[in-house]
Amino acid sequence: MAKGKSPMAADEGYCVKCKAKRKISNAQQVKMANGRPALKGVCPVCGTGMFKILPPNAAK
Repeated sequence: MAKGKSPMAADEGYCVKCKAKRKISNAQQVKMANGRPALKGVCPVCGTGMFKILPPNAAK
C-alpha cells in the first residue's frame, strides 16, 4: 500500500464531489455488464451517487 493511504472498508467509497472517503448510504450490490460485482449508493453528506467496484470474489 502506498505511503499515507489506508485500506477502505467494504461499505466505504470515495465521493468525487466531497473529495473524501465516505460510507456509502443506501448501498446495493449490483453486477456490472462484465459480470464483476459493484456497490452502488449515495454520499450521506452531499447526496452524489457513489459507485465502488468490488473484487471478483466478493460476489454473494
